[in-house]
Amino acid sequence: MTVTELNFEQRLAALQSSGFAKSLTQIKRGVEREGLRIKPSGALSQAEHPKVLGSALTHESITTDFSESLLEFITPPAESSKTTVEQLNDIHKFVLSKLDNELLWPMSMPCFIDDDNGIPIANFGSSNVGKMKQVYRIGLKNRYGSMMQAISGVHFNFSLSADFWKQWAQLHNTSPSQQQIDADYFALIRNYRRTCWLIPYLFGASPALCSSFLKGKEHKLPFKKVGKGTYYMPYATSLRMSDLGYTNAEQSSLEICYNELDNYVRLLRDAMQRPSTRFSQYAAGEEGHWQQLSHNILQIENELYAPIRPKQPTQAMEKPSDALVRRGISYIEVRALDINPFDPNGIDQQQMDFLDVYLVTCLLMPSEELTLETIATARDNMNKVVLEGRDPELTLSHQGNEVTMLHWAAELFDKFEQVAAIFDNAYDTQNYTTAVAVERAKLADPAKTPSGQIMDMLLKDDADNSALGLLLAKEYAQAYAKLDYTHQNENDFQELAKSSLQAQKKIEDADEEDFETFIRNYFNEPPAKKNA
Repeated sequence: MTVTELNFEQRLAALQSSGFAKSLTQIKRGVEREGLRIKPSGALSQAEHPKVLGSALTHESITTDFSESLLEFITPPAESSKTTVEQLNDIHKFVLSKLDNELLWPMSMPCFIDDDNGIPIANFGSSNVGKMKQVYRIGLKNRYGSMMQAISGVHFNFSLSADFWKQWAQLHNTSPSQQQIDADYFALIRNYRRTCWLIPYLFGASPALCSSFLKGKEHKLPFKKVGKGTYYMPYATSLRMSDLGYTNAEQSSLEICYNELDNYVRLLRDAMQRPSTRFSQYAAGEEGHWQQLSHNILQIENELYAPIRPKQPTQAMEKPSDALVRRGISYIEVRALDINPFDPNGIDQQQMDFLDVYLVTCLLMPSEELTLETIATARDNMNKVVLEGRDPELTLSHQGNEVTMLHWAAELFDKFEQVAAIFDNAYDTQNYTTAVAVERAKLADPAKTPSGQIMDMLLKDDADNSALGLLLAKEYAQAYAKLDYTHQNENDFQELAKSSLQAQKKIEDADEEDFETFIRNYFNEPPAKKNA
């Protein structure tokens, strides 16, 4: 059967049918929100992950990322962005009620941190899997420094329903299959990679950083100073996404393919097996010393820094790449979002509604395969926007031509408006059209972007990032204290904490092999063949 090639307008028209409209209401979303625990002074907390919150190893919604001080909140997939917001509210309320005179830092770039050694690495207990998680983080510290790992962000998880994919396959004259779903998700991902410079423009909220972050770093960025020790770039949107922030120069040699799943997995696995001269100086089990999990470019798949990832939930001790091979793509993870400092949860419902529209638009647009050249162009466009995005004269490379960012963005918003109307019809609301209108207004007025608002506040009062962050952190803590629980109450969270601690102990008690054998078995286990 030959796949029918359709253009954007044809696909858009098809989505207006009642069947497609219903399937859009089955989209599932989830959020992973990171945030540093801080002292009332604004300094980073040095305290261990509070036991009252449960086990960071096994808790389903409250864990830690790189550091004991870096919390991560995870919501389960939900068919309503309103539900996701309410779930985040519940988690934040419970956690903040249990912190011992601590607050949650509301920004992506870290608070004042004296040096790397002042960032306590996360501890996941004495089990082999817990030790593996910690050694991986020790490797991150040795490879890139702890300061980079203290940067926080928000991940938005998005999946289309089986009903949607069935109708999508029929529209394109092909049979519904996991292989076809994988191919279509990769088509979406390719268009996202081409256009995701738009994310830091609209939602970037890290135009400035604390001087402590720059300590010992070599850079050539033309920073200006505001307050006592805050450095900024006049047109920057997301320093978090710049080469100074959450990126990995060692990975620049990787040629990760987003054209098909098999190549993506093959290249990812190759990076986990390719030795790195730079990282060979750190022990990876020699004579029992563990400064990293391996000497290779990637210790594990999660070390790959990318603005979007194809995902499949993993089973016990299953590698992410093996999960993709065995069961295909289940959802995509958008990773280019800064924490929204103007919302207590770090992301609001309007952002999620816009992301729904944006991601579906990426699916509707024809998607040519990426080449090394077009991947490099996409990377250059992103770098321009994170450093200079609010410059009204900024130009980007688009289909071999230099165009203004605003012109290209306007073309995309013309499509977003049409897709938003279909979402509104499906959900019987005006929320999606409103979300797109709010974001489009930022094109005409960069001061309306989060990065623009932050810089206006800092420059107006000659203030520091730390003062603004601390003010917002205190305000949000007070707001959560007054908020009612919606889906889970305090008793529910206490039970989850208790059961997670019991689950961690069960894992620790079940260990029968030494750590070196455990690691060897983990990396040498051959992947099972994908079901036909």
